[in-house]
Amino acid sequence: MTNDPQLNDLRLFCQVVRRSSFIAVARELGSSQTLISKRVAQLESALGVKLLVRTTRRVNVTDDGRKVFQWAQHILEGVEDMRSELGQEAAAPQGPLRIASSARLGRQIVAPALSRVKARFPALDVWLELMDRRVDLIGEGFHLDIRASEVDESSLIAHPLAHSSRILCASPAYIERRGAPQSPSDLAAHDCILLRERAEPFGTWRLLGPRGPESIKVSATLASNDIDVVLAWAHAGHGIVFSADWLFRESLDNGSLVRVLPDWGQPADLFAAATMRSTQSAKVRIFLEHLREELLPHFSAD
Repeated sequence: MTNDPQLNDLRLFCQVVRRSSFIAVARELGSSQTLISKRVAQLESALGVKLLVRTTRRVNVTDDGRKVFQWAQHILEGVEDMRSELGQEAAAPQGPLRIASSARLGRQIVAPALSRVKARFPALDVWLELMDRRVDLIGEGFHLDIRASEVDESSLIAHPLAHSSRILCASPAYIERRGAPQSPSDLAAHDCILLRERAEPFGTWRLLGPRGPESIKVSATLASNDIDVVLAWAHAGHGIVFSADWLFRESLDNGSLVRVLPDWGQPADLFAAATMRSTQSAKVRIFLEHLREELLPHFSAD
């Protein structure tokens, strides 16, 4: 037998590096921490270098470990590309698919859609990570970042998924107490509830309406980076909130919130950001095609 590193061990090592934890990887894979540690130790033995330093709180990567991590990502991506070239994934995509998204979008929209796509393609190993920041697709090893905003990074490719908009809403109790704004400029005199979103300027609402685009500087005594907190405050009648229309559907349907300035909003289409390499993968292309199909019933079509 040769002492060459095994592909599965390289995959495990990359997962440990990304999570900085044997326990987290074992939990994700339904395996044991002892087995994961043993496989990484076998990889270290095969390569003849120390890859990781274990402490009581986390796992740190050595200088050699960082080099191996970079090479391992290239090797594993190359294997995926080979499978695509041979056509194995065209009929049945398989293997790891790492996806990032924001917390509420991921929970409410992306995760249910991924569940249905996974049912179609059980050989896919899907990992969804929710974080309220933009990710480094290459550095953090993600195939896609699904977001409700434009993809403005020059190094990434935007794949449109669904149409959506940000809209203004408030509770009927707030409207009865303070009245409804008649124009965007009126918002400056109203109580507004601010949400710090992934890529949106904080405290400035950019609206598009009959008179074209307008940017309104709003102030508030209530603000949060958690959409559930903001929605609770809006339902309690504390002010006007501005966010994605799909977040308000249930509240608008049952009348607990009403639309404010209905002729004004902001495009907030859903996109999947990807690198050129990911875009060339048959697995990713097929996945995106089916993800669009799963999202279409929940969003307006072209």
